[in-house]
Amino acid sequence: MKNNSLAFRTFIGLSIFVVVFLLFLWFVQINFLSMFYEKYTINKMNTIVDKIKGNDNISANDLESYAFENNICIQVIDGNNIQNFNTRNPGCMLNMNNNNNKELQKIKGQLLVDGGYAILTGPKNDKSIMYAVNLGGKYVYLNTSLEDLGTTTAVLRGQLIYVTLFGIIVALIISIFITKIVTKPILHITDQAKELSKGNYNIKFDGGNVEELEELAGVLTVAASEMNKTDELRKDLIANVSHDLKTPLTMIKAYAEKVKDISYKDKKKMDKDLDVIIDESDRLNNLVNDLLNMSRIEAHKDELNITEYNLIEDINDVLRRYDNLVEKDKYIIKLTGVKKAIVKADKDKIDQVLYNLINNAIEHTGEDKKVTIKVEDKKDSYLVSITDTGKGIPSDEIPLVWNKYYTKKKNHKRNTVGTGIGLSIVKSVLESHKVEYGIDSVVDKYTTFYFKLNK
Repeated sequence: MKNNSLAFRTFIGLSIFVVVFLLFLWFVQINFLSMFYEKYTINKMNTIVDKIKGNDNISANDLESYAFENNICIQVIDGNNIQNFNTRNPGCMLNMNNNNNKELQKIKGQLLVDGGYAILTGPKNDKSIMYAVNLGGKYVYLNTSLEDLGTTTAVLRGQLIYVTLFGIIVALIISIFITKIVTKPILHITDQAKELSKGNYNIKFDGGNVEELEELAGVLTVAASEMNKTDELRKDLIANVSHDLKTPLTMIKAYAEKVKDISYKDKKKMDKDLDVIIDESDRLNNLVNDLLNMSRIEAHKDELNITEYNLIEDINDVLRRYDNLVEKDKYIIKLTGVKKAIVKADKDKIDQVLYNLINNAIEHTGEDKKVTIKVEDKKDSYLVSITDTGKGIPSDEIPLVWNKYYTKKKNHKRNTVGTGIGLSIVKSVLESHKVEYGIDSVVDKYTTFYFKLNK
């Protein structure tokens, strides 16, 4: 396994967990086993003492049963009568050999006075615990050894070594099993991502029925689909921009040659041809300007210069650019609404918005060649709308309109004005102003682009 592989890291992680857990278990067993055993024994003895105290007429059979089942020894002294139970317990301090032990008799007497229990140490440093119960002149003593746990500790230590080795082997097996389950779909997703990087966007990622990987696969599938759409739109944009660049260049060259060879002799014809050259040069200049504006916006180099100005006067200034279009091509461009609208915005940027939206309306308006600009008073803002009478936009395409790569299927129809990327510039400018904007369209009837500006 490679040091950076998922299998290796999973194995190391599981191994560390197993080792830490076993070390903790080892520490607890060895260092606290005696204490746990002592507490357990005391609790067991307290339970038996409570049973004896609650039964003044306890029988010898009951005592024998308690002694045998719990591996303790019991001594009953009734006057001069001494009776021992479970005398086979070799560690018992109450057997017949210890009855004359003065120190033991002293402890037994003291227990009757003070109650509770006493921890006794035998001649071989073996410990035991003793209780005393007074049953109305009949005395019951209970004793059991707190056996030396050294042997038990050694056994546990030996067992834990084997358990640790076994745990590491199990961790290796589990890590290999887990990595096969997890890494297989990850490697599959990686292979699919490599195909995506090669330009194959028609990929559906598979997460291998792992919830987190399925979620990742879903996100990547959506991303691939969006990249596919963007790539198609990008190709369309390149085709359209190339066409829109080539057309005015072709026209400029053709009419320049015409002026040079033919119309230079006739001033009227020459002026007419030169007007075409000027118009095509303006169109070419607009295209280049839009491309430069888009580049600046994407590079976040455009900063807003907010001022107060009259929006109506500004719209009228923009509309003067279309006088030639109105006169020659008989377009009807009408401004309605309020007569004065003082707004706070970046005037130059809003001019770009107006110019691109009006260009878009002119490009797509109907046979009546009518475009309407309306400015309405909306309490704290002014609502600006630009409406054409064209074919409209299907509802499923409206979210795509603002995409810089979006163009309608028009077979590279030559633009009357504009470049085809103006709406993306509009979106960027309006979002930088943090104002509301949108589209209202009915297929085969009209399309209205609108936005608000603060008063």
